[in-house]
Amino acid sequence: MSNAVANNKAETEAATNSSLKQQSSPNSQPANSSHDAVTKLLNGSLARTNGLTHAASSAVSAAASGAVSSSSTAAAAAAAAASNLLSAVAPTTALPLPPSSNGLQMPYERYRADDTSYVPIGQFYAGRSVFITGGTGFMGKVLVEKLLRSCPDIRNIYLLIRPKRGQEVSARLTELLNAPLFESLRREKPKELSKVIPISGDITSEELGISEKDQNLLCRNVSVVFHSAATVKFDEKLKLSVTINMLGTKRLVELCHRMLSLDALIHVSTAYCNCDRTDVSEVIYAPPYNPDDIISLINWLPEDILDQLTPRLIGKRPNTYTFTKALAEHMLLKEAGNLPVAIVRPSIVTASLNEPFAGWVDNFNGPTGLVSALAKGMFRTMMCEKNYVADMVPVDIVINLMIAAAWRTATRKSNNLLIYNCCTGQRNPIVWSEFVKHAMSSVRKHPLEGCLWYPTGDLRMNRPMNTLNCIVKHFLPAYILDGVARIMGKKPFVVSVQNKIAKAVECLEYFATRQWRFKDDNVHALLNTLSPKDREIFVFDVRHINWDKYVERYVLGFREFLFKQRPESLPASRKRMLRLYYLHQLTKLVAVLLTWRFLMSRSKRLNDLWSAFLDNALKLARLIPFL
Repeated sequence: MSNAVANNKAETEAATNSSLKQQSSPNSQPANSSHDAVTKLLNGSLARTNGLTHAASSAVSAAASGAVSSSSTAAAAAAAAASNLLSAVAPTTALPLPPSSNGLQMPYERYRADDTSYVPIGQFYAGRSVFITGGTGFMGKVLVEKLLRSCPDIRNIYLLIRPKRGQEVSARLTELLNAPLFESLRREKPKELSKVIPISGDITSEELGISEKDQNLLCRNVSVVFHSAATVKFDEKLKLSVTINMLGTKRLVELCHRMLSLDALIHVSTAYCNCDRTDVSEVIYAPPYNPDDIISLINWLPEDILDQLTPRLIGKRPNTYTFTKALAEHMLLKEAGNLPVAIVRPSIVTASLNEPFAGWVDNFNGPTGLVSALAKGMFRTMMCEKNYVADMVPVDIVINLMIAAAWRTATRKSNNLLIYNCCTGQRNPIVWSEFVKHAMSSVRKHPLEGCLWYPTGDLRMNRPMNTLNCIVKHFLPAYILDGVARIMGKKPFVVSVQNKIAKAVECLEYFATRQWRFKDDNVHALLNTLSPKDREIFVFDVRHINWDKYVERYVLGFREFLFKQRPESLPASRKRMLRLYYLHQLTKLVAVLLTWRFLMSRSKRLNDLWSAFLDNALKLARLIPFL
């Protein structure tokens, strides 16, 4: 009987491998193809090229002719090609797709206690294998931990891991699972960690850099895929951003088409991919360009021409991240076919609310870096509309929604591609002034060790005034401190830190000076389909967030997990903070006196007014005993 089973398994694997190979897509056209082939590739399958294809073809021709001509002629041809490209770029106005394909969710059925067909989320994942891209990132780590802890009968979790700095994927996985995030699992359920299996690969490579053996393994076993791999750098070059955010998604979809029992593919996008619109619904909006054309551009054009073209391409969007994420959504709609797909769009993802413990964060991205700089006394002013909504969402809220979205996609089949805007602005908004007030209070209550100055600051919408304050409060003290460090023979670092802070502020400024309304009806409807128990286990109801307590835990979290400072050091840090407070007040008093002294010495009229004021004050003081 065992021989029969083995033979049957071998036949099944052979048939599977044959089927998988037949479904594999051919490699892209070689670089030395003819100009006609290039033009054909650039045309893509969508019609909305708006002159971009013709300009790109001209650029390719110019580049090719430059290879056989003199260097000066080649440079002139490249410049002319760049000019054609820039003038041919289409307008960036986003248009909604036809209603039949816009991803609108079908009506949700509210949970009923008498519904015997209801499958709890944990039970749904029992015996299933999951494939995760971006599993070593901020969100990916929380996703892995949550699946292992709340879905104990899950079969395996396959993580796409790139070998890094000479470190094998197995070593990187061991390092990942030894992180503080998995401490409770290591202590209470150590066997669960053995379910995590590394898959060597690279999101930027053909076929994701996954070996044929591992591809076949995934295609046989995986039934749920979470795609969270992306470059989140706002200043990323267009070529790399397209390669990771768009081509990586396309290659993953090609792999998913070969999976034999795929029940759900969850693509993590961003709520800001449509930041050129004020009102953003849970639909896919038509991009300004054909995604295939953009992919072709980065394949055929020199990087210097791409850099010239980038500002015109992204249009009203602030960076390549939001631009490529928008194109990736539209490409997913086109490439997914009959795959069961859903898109989760979080806004600004911040530290955890509750799971696996409150305040967990592992990076300085977004508001975390700025609040950290505020806590150190190195950040005091930025451009921000204080009454606008700061749409931030804790990472565990996003992860719980992703897990529930996969469950819903698999158990309630739909022909539509479903979108979930995971945001707080509609159900539980907090404005920037409130967030800064809570942050300021928390960093003074739980100060960091080694603060340079007492934390304080302002939000402004007057750019000249903000620039003046940056010079006086950021860079002038930085240069003074670095000068003192050089005199003492120490390495200066404050100016370098201030430059990094300025760069981070520049990236966040776009989002802090504008406001969006992200509709989240699908998220709310999905919440209503969950049983009370599943709502307790997989919490994504943002109405339960207490912002004051959350920001305090946020500050304690980056204090512990980013700065590696233990709670035992808080009493000493508070004493230092008190001294910094008195020094800050004394400095302000001295500054006022020096300013007044300077003005008095330069104005006789002001001097006379001050003398008259003092005379009257003294006369009044002498009369006090008689009143």
